[in-house]
Amino acid sequence: MSTYMANADNVTRKWYILDAAGKPLGKTATLAADLLRGKHKPTYTPHVDCGDFVIVLNAEKAVLTGNKLEQKYYYRHSGYVGGLKAIQYKRIMEERPELAVNLAVKGMLQKNKLASSQLTRLKVFRGEEHNHQAQKPEVWNR
Repeated sequence: MSTYMANADNVTRKWYILDAAGKPLGKTATLAADLLRGKHKPTYTPHVDCGDFVIVLNAEKAVLTGNKLEQKYYYRHSGYVGGLKAIQYKRIMEERPELAVNLAVKGMLQKNKLASSQLTRLKVFRGEEHNHQAQKPEVWNR
């Protein structure tokens, strides 16, 4: 008996829908990261990009527990002296909730070359409407 190793030729990708309404942002991001990596498949291989496409709906209705809206910040740096920018998550959730979901999922993916290709398969939408009906996505219920 030999161990099965997936490769790029025999990976089949499906489309899944996750609803973030009323759920904690971290729980939704964890589930999305697992689906993007393919950890739910019996053919999961860590060094192969064998994940699926994920559509996250209702990003504006995702919940941050505790005092994270006021106490959590997103930091970015321009590379110059004094170039640190800090944005409060309260402002991010009001203006660009898609960015908050995207950042949470990005932080939960591996820090290697596969992560960028996996992150391109994440589609985040503010409301319940999405433009991927042609792909016949399934609602993830597990």
